Amino acid sequence: MKITLFALCFLCASAAFGQTASVLSSNVNPTTIQDHQARATEHAMRPEDNLRGDSAYSYGKGEQPLTDFGTGKVEIPLGDVARALRKTQAANRKATKVATND
Repeated sequence: MKITLFALCFLCASAAFGQTASVLSSNVNPTTIQDHQARATEHAMRPEDNLRGDSAYSYGKGEQPLTDFGTGKVEIPLGDVARALRKTQAANRKATKVATND
């Protein structure tokens, strides 16, 4: 009986929510943008600012030798890393203590 009463209440509640759809207006309201008094006009640009403070603007052009940039990071080949890992695993392969469950 409780399940039937719950199902009836659920059905009535869903039917009541379904009836509120007719309240929404189907009239189309186009968006209007208000005119503003301070619209963009042409005027003189602001004078430029020097980002470096008091120093003068400098410009350089040309090539720099590769030695000016320093040395790059030395990469170890993947094969050498694999060989070293295999050697350490072979040395640590055997256990020093053997546990037996009797």
